[in-house]
Amino acid sequence: MVIFLNTVKHPQEEPPASPRGLIPDKGFIITENDSFMHVLPLNTFPRKMWRKKAVALMILTLTVSIVLFCPLSSSRPQAVDPRNSSTVTEFILVGFEQSSPSTRALLFALFLTLYSLAMAMNGLIIFITWTDPRLNSPMYFFLGHLSFLDVCFITTTIPQMLIHLVVKNHTVSFVSCMIQMYLVFCAGVAECILLAFMAYDRYVAICHPLSYAQIMSRQVCVRLVGAAWFFGLINGILLEYMSFRNPFCKDNHIENFFCEAPIVIALSCGDSQFSMTVIFADAIVVLLSPMALIVTSYARILASILGRASSSGRGKTFSTCASHLTVVVFFYTSAMFSYMNPRSTHGPDKDKPFSLLYTIITPMCNPIIYSFRNKEMKGAMVRALWRTSQAQAESV
Repeated sequence: MVIFLNTVKHPQEEPPASPRGLIPDKGFIITENDSFMHVLPLNTFPRKMWRKKAVALMILTLTVSIVLFCPLSSSRPQAVDPRNSSTVTEFILVGFEQSSPSTRALLFALFLTLYSLAMAMNGLIIFITWTDPRLNSPMYFFLGHLSFLDVCFITTTIPQMLIHLVVKNHTVSFVSCMIQMYLVFCAGVAECILLAFMAYDRYVAICHPLSYAQIMSRQVCVRLVGAAWFFGLINGILLEYMSFRNPFCKDNHIENFFCEAPIVIALSCGDSQFSMTVIFADAIVVLLSPMALIVTSYARILASILGRASSSGRGKTFSTCASHLTVVVFFYTSAMFSYMNPRSTHGPDKDKPFSLLYTIITPMCNPIIYSFRNKEMKGAMVRALWRTSQAQAESV
């Protein structure tokens, strides 16, 4: 259903079409898709202003992950002994080192498939939201940034794990571990905040459709995305400092497939309780606060739909909200287990599954849950494939 609202009354006349046939002048368009009301503002979102920077950041993240996280030339790190005050210059990522060769080969094939699917699906969403002029609403603006964050987040950890599944040398330098941890912090914190903003965007679109264009204007959406990125960058610096503030003179074996902050802090010398307390307090702000906003937004969405939607509309809305909340719960609970649980309850068998859940499973599920179940995104994908086939036919 498509309803055109215009500030100028035209009795017995159809609203004039825009040059693209999308939105009439001085108005906005409300579309209903999968029981969600989408209000598309007149102003389109700037694509060129952040496209080059986004591509540059993606290339930089991929380069850092592949080059800096490759195994070092030395076969084993130097011996570490607190009695002679020697310090750690390398870490050993244990990962799946103790698994059999056949198990590692199976894991390599599985994780390579999941990584390829996540990169392909998120890359397709980024391309469509950048190039399709019909997908210029705030929802798709946020989806494009979410996919870009997922690409950055998954690229900081999975390529390194794939390399270590096929080689025997699992050492990483001290600097490489610091860089990886900062990128994980930056992308993870930014995604936590962006998911909360996306839930608020859906709440405004469904519960306040007439004011949606004014509340979620172009400037507001750009500022919200910028705030998510800025907070991720600044928060990453704080967490990085708290993770490496103490010297390292203990065992340098990290019982995971990437440099995870709580495990690295446990290897440091001196009292690590203060660092863990700061990370715990930061996790409350970064994880619990956005999750509370997400749950509150979807609760109000459901209450609003129950009061006015038909039985079929309610079913679609329940299905959509349940799928969104499922991904959110997976992402936040796994991160909470890693950063808000006492270290005494952790172990290699417990840390790895939760780390895999929020580093590879969630980035792969986000495109399916948020985009591929959407009719407008499906139509945009069909148009993109048609344009690609037409271009290939013309080139031949």
